Amino acid sequence: QVYLVESGGGPVQAGGSLRLSCAASGRTFSTYAAGWFRQAPGEEREFVAAIIWDSGNTYYGNAVKGRFTVSKDNVKNTVYLQMNSLKPEDTAVYYCATDGTVPSVAASYDFWGRGTQVTVSS
Repeated sequence: QVYLVESGGGPVQAGGSLRLSCAASGRTFSTYAAGWFRQAPGEEREFVAAIIWDSGNTYYGNAVKGRFTVSKDNVKNTVYLQMNSLKPEDTAVYYCATDGTVPSVAASYDFWGRGTQVTVSS
């Protein structure tokens, strides 16, 4: 069992930046994907970014390419999502997940955090 806790969300103006953190406890992140997804009210959960824990390979959703960066800290057992040039359409609850076998597919992940709200105002 692994427990994930997201932090770093909050209100921000368009064009600003936030860094989300996802800390794991119970065990380390697995060698599979650690991913970030987001869900806005009335919308389906959307893939944002993922990182393969052992290789460091990264993947991004089309909506965030060039603006968001996913990274990890093996010592702190934490995954980060650096979000730059934020837009109002980035407003959503952001979730961290792990043990994903297909980086961009939410259903392939076994463990999820409770999410952190990001609100971007224009």
